[in-house]
Amino acid sequence: MTPHSQKANPWVILLLSILLLVIMAGSCMLGAIDFSISEIFHSPIFWQLRLPRVLMGAMVGACLAVSGAAYQSIFRNPLTDPYVLGVSSGASLGAAIAILLGLEALLWGVGAFALATALLTVVLIYRIASIGNRMHTTTLLLTGVCLTLLISAVISFLMVLNQEKMDSIIFWTMGSFGSASWFDVGLMAPVAAVSMAVVIYYCRDLNLLLAGSEAAKSMGVEVEKVKRILLLFTTLMVAFAVSSCGVIGFVGLIVPHAVRLVAGPDNRRVVPYSMLCGAIFVLICDTLARIVVRPSELPIGSLTSMVGAPLFIYLLYKNKKQY
Repeated sequence: MTPHSQKANPWVILLLSILLLVIMAGSCMLGAIDFSISEIFHSPIFWQLRLPRVLMGAMVGACLAVSGAAYQSIFRNPLTDPYVLGVSSGASLGAAIAILLGLEALLWGVGAFALATALLTVVLIYRIASIGNRMHTTTLLLTGVCLTLLISAVISFLMVLNQEKMDSIIFWTMGSFGSASWFDVGLMAPVAAVSMAVVIYYCRDLNLLLAGSEAAKSMGVEVEKVKRILLLFTTLMVAFAVSSCGVIGFVGLIVPHAVRLVAGPDNRRVVPYSMLCGAIFVLICDTLARIVVRPSELPIGSLTSMVGAPLFIYLLYKNKKQY
């Protein structure tokens, strides 16, 4: 098979893009209050609540899926997800502290704390796992797991001491786009656009990293530099996503893995397909979260896991001969 044939098929990109636009339109119309096509553009709910929520959902889904695809190639493990470096646990700790301090009413008060602690956690993990200019990926993973467990214990301790705030902390950690605003969209959009463009640019290097660091070096890849750049931009995406809407699990694990099972291992296909499929998957789950028990709302993180886990198991079973 020639290298050209492994590139993303423009017809698949077009089809997924059209599907994404259709789902975005449907998601804008459905919720606690449904709108017809003729009503939707005249409603303040659409402009102030639904549209920023849908745009945020699409961006977060795309960012988590692209980050997952990159992480799985960097760590050479198809079961790696974007939260493995402690981004979600770090953000959750910051959010818990902000909620306990009563900063929920401030503009992005919780989000700012969550973003700061998420980035600090990753910096700490990176410093522990680095030896000089080299980054030991196995140590990075193990440090991320250990620090995640430690932070989870600290959050549990804080909730026990402040039981009146426990519900707010738990709901935040389960993820929701209910508070998404144009301010959030404005913060997320440039980070998402630049970071995803960087990952797409390095798709060829990601393919070579799958063969191992030494093999990639022999083929001209500046391994440590590429890893640092990719980890920086993927971490920024995930940190901004989690700080804006809480922890939404399974997206970065199942979407790129499912795409890889269907479209093959070449990241020139996996990354752009994952970007669109991640946005579609999150928007479907967010729409279901709004309509299943309306007028109440389910946390989207529980739905992504409920939908994603059975699908992931099915895909593994269907393709088990490949493993």
